Amino acid sequence: MDKEHIKLGAKIELARREFFYFCHLLAPEFYKINRNYLINLCNEFQRFCESDEQIMIVNLPPRHGKSRTAGLFVEWLLGRNHNEKIMTGSYNETLSTTFSKNVRNAIQEEKADNDKIIYSDIFPGVQIKRGDGSMNLWSLTDGYNNYLATSPSGTATGFGCTWMIIDDLIKSAEEAYNETILEKHWDWFVNTMLSRLEEGGKILIIMTRWATGDLAGRAIKYFKSENIKCKVITMKALQDDGSMICEEILSRKSYDMKVKAMGADIASANYQQIPIDQKGRLYTHFKTYEYIPSDGSGNSLFTEIRSYCDTADEGSDYLCNIIYGVYNSEAYILDVYYTKDSMEITEKETAKRLVEFDVNKATIESNNGGRGFARSVKRIMESELFTNHTIVKWYHQSKNKKARILSNSTWVMEHIYYPVNWRDRWPEYYEAMMSYQKEGKNKHDDAPDATTGVAERTRQRKSGISVLR
Repeated sequence: MDKEHIKLGAKIELARREFFYFCHLLAPEFYKINRNYLINLCNEFQRFCESDEQIMIVNLPPRHGKSRTAGLFVEWLLGRNHNEKIMTGSYNETLSTTFSKNVRNAIQEEKADNDKIIYSDIFPGVQIKRGDGSMNLWSLTDGYNNYLATSPSGTATGFGCTWMIIDDLIKSAEEAYNETILEKHWDWFVNTMLSRLEEGGKILIIMTRWATGDLAGRAIKYFKSENIKCKVITMKALQDDGSMICEEILSRKSYDMKVKAMGADIASANYQQIPIDQKGRLYTHFKTYEYIPSDGSGNSLFTEIRSYCDTADEGSDYLCNIIYGVYNSEAYILDVYYTKDSMEITEKETAKRLVEFDVNKATIESNNGGRGFARSVKRIMESELFTNHTIVKWYHQSKNKKARILSNSTWVMEHIYYPVNWRDRWPEYYEAMMSYQKEGKNKHDDAPDATTGVAERTRQRKSGISVLR
C-alpha cells in the first residue's frame, strides 16, 4: 500500500471519529482548516453528542453553515450508530423535505470520481432500505424508521426519536413580530415534538435569534426552570473587536451594506443574535425605587394612593389593576394585579387590595363590562370589608388604545417608578411590558394599556385637570 493510500485511510478514520474532519473531508471548500468558527461549531456538536446534556441551542448568522452543518451532523450520527432515530423540523414541508433529501442523497451517492471522497468511503456499511426511501421518511437497511422530516404543519404521529433537530422555524421579521405565530411554534414543539422524544434523547435547536419569545428563547427559559442542562452556543457575524467572524463568508463592507439596507433591528437579529424585539420594543428602560418617598421620620410623602384598572375584554385577556402612590406628580407602583382569573375571583381580590393599600381613588374602565365590575368592587368593599374609604369611579375609554400607549410611552419610562424587585414580584406583567412592540402584532396589550392609564391620570393631575368623572 503506497503512502497516499495510507494518508487517505488515516483521513477517513479521523473523519469517523471527529465531526469537523468528517465535514472537512466531504466539503473542504467550505469547512476549511482556517475557519476557526466552523471548527468550534463542529466541536460543540460533537461535545454535545458525547455529553450528558439533553438540549443544545445554536444561534448563528445566515449563510454561515447552520443548516449545512446540521445535515452533515445527521449523516455522521447515522454513520456511527445505525439505530439512531432522527426527527428534523423546519419552517415548512418544502424546507424539511429538502433537508431530508440532502441527507438521503448523500448516503446514496455513488462514486464516479476516484479522487473525490464520498459518504460511503467513510461509512461503507450505511445504506437506505429498499422500498423505504421516501423523501420525508426513510430507514437504513439494518435500522427502522431512522429519519423523519416534519414541520409545524406536518405530522409526527407514530414516530419516536433519539435526536430531535429543529432548524430555523422563522422565515421573516414579520413572523418574528407576530406573537401568535411564535406561540404556535412553541405549542408545536411542546405538544407534538417533545412527546416524540424517547428516554435519553437529545434536542438540538439551530436558528437565528429573532425574538425573545421565539422557540430558542422560550426553550432556554423552560428548560432552565425545569433544571435541565441546556447549552447555548451564540456566534455573531461582527465580533466585539470590530472584526468579522469570517471575512470570506461575510466581509465588513458587505455587512455594513446589509445593515444599512435592512435596518438595525433586523440586522441585529440576523447577524448579531440580538432578538428583534429588544431593538423594536416600545419601552427601552424603566425606573426603579428601593424605598418609597418619605420624610425624616419615615412617614410617606405620597399625596394620595390611587389605582387604575383595565378589566379583561375577552376570555384570553388579562385584568390589570395597578395601585400606585403619587409624589411630585410622579407615580410609584405599589402593587400589580395581573391575571386571567374570572370576575368572580378578580372582583373580590381587587377590592381586597384596594383596602389593603388604603387606596383613595380607584379608576376602572367601564368598557366591556367594566361598569358592572366597578359596582361589584364598590359593593364588596362596603358590605364585606366594611369600608367606604376608597372612591370608586368608572369611565368609558374612547381614545385609540395603540395611539395612547405610544404617545405616553416616554412619560411612562421617565416618571413611573417600580420596586427594584418588580420582575420577581409580577413576572407576567414584567414580561408583557418588556416585550411590547412599537410595530407588529402584540398578542396582549393589557399591561401597557393599564400603565398608560396610570400615566394619563398622573399627568392630568400635574396640569390641574380633574381626572374623576
